[in-house]
Amino acid sequence: MTRGTPVPETVTLHVPFRVVKRGGRKEMKLPDGAAQPQKTDNTLVKALARAFRWKKMLGSGEFATIAELAEREGIAPSYMTRVLRLTLLAPEIVEAILDGKQGPEVTLVRALERFPTEWEDQLINFKLGVHGSQDYRQPLK
Repeated sequence: MTRGTPVPETVTLHVPFRVVKRGGRKEMKLPDGAAQPQKTDNTLVKALARAFRWKKMLGSGEFATIAELAEREGIAPSYMTRVLRLTLLAPEIVEAILDGKQGPEVTLVRALERFPTEWEDQLINFKLGVHGSQDYRQPLK
């Protein structure tokens, strides 16, 4: 710009996006093809950390039962059991969660639901968004 050209007082910028709910909070979703920053889901990471910590405490013999550990932690044994299941996730899924690359279908609520024990089936389950009510052994069409 030259000195003689006036500077506009306002600039309008159009950014296409939509607001989506993810794990109980709202996030901005950019259109397909737009570079989206990787964002670690802190709630999911915290749940994984707790799960592995609790597993270690149970495995060391520090606590004899889940109920005993849950009482010490001040949470319901049923919740602790659901969180402890996260230690059964495939290493690729755990790594993706820690790197923030898990995709929108992997949320804490979804991870605490029933999921297959076989790692290959877990990868299919979380990547393709298969819900817990479906038989995991059925071939995908």
